[in-house]
Amino acid sequence: MDEIAGLLDRSKAYYNIDGVGELGIGVMCFGFALIGWMQVRSPEASVWNRPYTLLVWMGALSLLIHYGSKAIKKHVTYPRTGFVQYSRRDTVWRPLFLSLAVSVVAAVVLFFAIRRRLSLANPVFLMGLIFAASYAHGFARTVRWKWAVVWVMLASSIAVAILPADWIGSLADHSWITKTVSAKTVGAVELFILLYGVMLLISGGVSLWLYLRRTQPPAAEAQ
Repeated sequence: MDEIAGLLDRSKAYYNIDGVGELGIGVMCFGFALIGWMQVRSPEASVWNRPYTLLVWMGALSLLIHYGSKAIKKHVTYPRTGFVQYSRRDTVWRPLFLSLAVSVVAAVVLFFAIRRRLSLANPVFLMGLIFAASYAHGFARTVRWKWAVVWVMLASSIAVAILPADWIGSLADHSWITKTVSAKTVGAVELFILLYGVMLLISGGVSLWLYLRRTQPPAAEAQ
């Protein structure tokens, strides 16, 4: 059983051998943070605060990640280390269900925060623990140096949780969103998502750089 589990983990690790998995999630988080920042900084009647804008934005991000990942695999990874066909369970259904679960939890937390005007600084720390645990399970288990990223994520979560309320609230101060959610809540969520996205982009970029150093292009292209 241990050998079978090891083979399955090796297959999953191969999908991210070039850092494409981390880069995709990093782009998604950075995209969330960017549109959130535009919503916070724009008037309530702005186009950035329309439901269809969010749908179009997320659709564009999804297409960018999907076709960008395929392009890296097709033109960089597969020519160097071979083609692997992944099951739809690993590439479609499992990420979909995971995303839905995270979205539901986040929506419930935000709902109660809005109703009771709670600060999410400490719950954001809990969210950071969950994100760090997910990263450790998905990426750090098979690559030792990525445990350093886990510790940086944990440290960042603590830092966001203990930042002065006035400073972190100033990130969203005077925003129309603070009519229903505290400025500290908005600032903490925006800062955490941005930090998490940046860390994933750096980690994925380092993985891609190491992959290019350790592998060689096909002989026909090398000549």
